[in-house]
Parts: sequence; C-alpha cells; structure tokens
Amino acid sequence: MAKDATTTDVWEKLRVLLGEILPRNRFYQRKYAGLAIRPEEMRGPADLARLPFVTKAELIVDQRERPPYGDILTYPLDRYSRIHQTSGTTSGKALCWLDTPESWETLLHCWQDSFPLMGLTPRDRFFFPFSFGPFIGFWSAFEAASRTGFLCIPGGGMTSTARLRFLLDHDATVVCCTPTYALHLAELAAHEGIDLAGSSVRAIIVAGEPGGSIPATRERIESVWGARVFDHYGMTEVGPVAVEMLETPHSMALLENHYLAEVVDPHGDQLIADGEIGELVLTNLGRAGSPMIRYRTGDLVRMRNTSGMRNAECGMRNEDKINEEPFLNSAFRIPNSAFLEGGILGRTDDMIHLRGNNFYPAAVEAVIRRFPEVVEFRIVVNQSGPLADLRIEVEPTPAANGPGLAMAVSRAIRDELLFRVEVAAVPSGTLPRFEMKARRIVRQK
Repeated sequence: MAKDATTTDVWEKLRVLLGEILPRNRFYQRKYAGLAIRPEEMRGPADLARLPFVTKAELIVDQRERPPYGDILTYPLDRYSRIHQTSGTTSGKALCWLDTPESWETLLHCWQDSFPLMGLTPRDRFFFPFSFGPFIGFWSAFEAASRTGFLCIPGGGMTSTARLRFLLDHDATVVCCTPTYALHLAELAAHEGIDLAGSSVRAIIVAGEPGGSIPATRERIESVWGARVFDHYGMTEVGPVAVEMLETPHSMALLENHYLAEVVDPHGDQLIADGEIGELVLTNLGRAGSPMIRYRTGDLVRMRNTSGMRNAECGMRNEDKINEEPFLNSAFRIPNSAFLEGGILGRTDDMIHLRGNNFYPAAVEAVIRRFPEVVEFRIVVNQSGPLADLRIEVEPTPAANGPGLAMAVSRAIRDELLFRVEVAAVPSGTLPRFEMKARRIVRQK
C-alpha cells in the first residue's frame, strides 16, 4: 500500500464512506454480516485487511439474481443520474453501473487531478474520436476536460477518415482513445497521405487496453503520431485510478487522494512485498453511491512505493510540440509515492496455458508490435481437445511478404517466449478493427 495512503485524511475518508454505506447498502450488509465492522475503528492497513474482498463474479451474481442493478446501490434509484456498463470482454457478462451526481463528481475530480500530471496547458485542445455509448472511460474524461476549461472536440457520428480530417481542421493537441484505435487511425492516415507526425497533436491519452504500457506498441504510436503517449488506467466499477506523469514514462502514478491500493497474491489472499507482481486490489474512497471496497480488479501490477521517480528524465517525442506553460487549475497534491511500474502487466484471467507453457497475451503483443509490417493480429485458442492449441493470425502491410513475415514472427516468439506456435498471414483487411477495447483473443471450445 502507498506510504501516503496511511495519512489520517485518507483513513478518515474510509471511515466516512463505511459510515454512509453500512446502514443503507444491502450488498455490504450481507457481506459483512457477523463481522462487527465499526467504521470508527478503520485506522490503518491492518484494519482494512479485516474486510473481505469483492470480486467481479460476486457482482455478476448480484445483478443476475436482483436485476437489473443488484444490491450494490446505496441509495434509492431516484438518487442516480448516470448509467454505464462494462465491456464484458473478460467475464462475458456486462455489468451495469450507476452513479449519483455526487459519485460522478468524484470521478470527474480524478480526471481533473490527472491533467496537470501530464503537463497539459490551457491552450490544449482535446479530441475524442469515437461515438459515445455506455463505456464510461471517455465520458468522464470529456466532461472533466470541458469543466476544467479545455476546448473539447467531439468525434462521434463520422468515419475514421473524417475524424482524422476533423482533428486536423481544429488543431487538436490531445487525442483520447484506445491504443488499438490510435494505431488504426495511423494506418488510415498513411493510406490517405496524412502526416500525423507533422500535425498539432502532442499527446495521446490511451486507456482500456494494456498496449499503452507495452514498449513496442507505445513506440509505434509515438513514432507515427510524433506525440507522447500517456497511459491511463481505470475501471467502470472503480473509476479513474492511475495515470502516467510527464516525468515518469512507463509507470503510472496512483491517484492516492481517491484510492487505497493493495497488491495480493493472484492465487490467494496474502499481501505481497513492494515491487513484486501481484493482483491489484482497490478501495474507492469517494463513490458512495456504488462503492467498491477491497475490489479484486484481476489486473496484474508491480507497485512500488518511492519518492524519487518524479526526477526521471523524459520528454515529448516531438520537442517542438512541448508547451511549457503548466495547467495549474487544480488543488490536487501531486502524488509521488505509489507507482504502477510498467503499467498494467496483464490480467489474471487472460493467462493462456499451452502444453506446459503459461503466458499472457501482452507478452505476445510485445513481440509482434516490433514488426512494423504487421498491421493487426489475432490470437486464436482452440480448446476443443484435451490440450489447448494456439494459432496467431497476422495481417501484413500490402508491401510485406506475408509468409516470410509469419515465419519471422514465429521465430521471434520461439526465441523470446520459449514456445513454438503456428503463425499465419491473412489477407489485407481480414482482421477486425476496433474503436474501443480490442478483442484479439478468440477462444474456440
């Protein structure tokens, strides 16, 4: 847990949260039955550890048995003003999530606290290149950016090519999207003869996928856009959690004013040592309308507690795009003790077992993205037999030698990940493109 997270202020927030929800929230009343939980006694990590974990499986059962929203809501339904839902990419079942105006305000504060950490300025212009739906991530980013005073440019209701023209016409400097969509826009820009590196875009905030923390993926995005990638992490059930700071590329600072974070053994309940890889557990301190207390996120991280990382050297890819004037319209104290080193490293439920080898899809992406000839890829896991079988499909650029590229990717995976896998080149345009979260793992049973 972060050192600064043990301050009186943060634990007071936890005590206030528990005092608000325990008399009203049926989900936690059932969960804590017989535990004699007293909010006034919550004063440190040992007290927090007395509370049981919450899992996504529990939330799915809660909403299935008490449709449509379950018992996780603290207040009557007429107190709520926002509804969103998860993508359902990992569990196969989307969760509906509601917020009161007060809880929604907390999420906006998380984003507002993040903007100065990325070195954004009053002159920046945000572009949101997607159609808004129930996905929560960039709804909250859009509203927070607008409220903070940034010019916000919506990109819904148009083709991807039209979006590229639109962001150029309005001199956007910041683009918010998934890593996959940033690469797709770059692919289209090359086809249309658009020079993204020469555009006004200087920062790309990516979220929803681990690609922003995969070196080969972010380097490709930064190269074609001529802009700095900032990785951002959040969840529908929890909110905006961490962001990459200007001074700390490849690591995300936890928003410690808003969360208590723990890292536990993915296969058990024990806390693990600082700097070791484990599953991130989060407690949201300000979302009383739909609270998450000790929520097992399923995300693998390496959390380090340090005060020295803010002095790390870094810079924008394209130096002439740097704007030195800071955006200081924020009361947030810059966090400097808890960092997710390397961002999100994978998911506990994404691990693929292949003939004695265990690996995460992010490891495969880290290899494949080093090949500029690969436009898109997909991992097909065939689980119809007693042993899983794996095939990787790669879509080459038009000028690439497909069979030769497939062989080169296969050799790289064999040499670096130490297992053999079939890699096949597929015709141009075969693999799907995604605006939001990509679904590159296909499991056949």
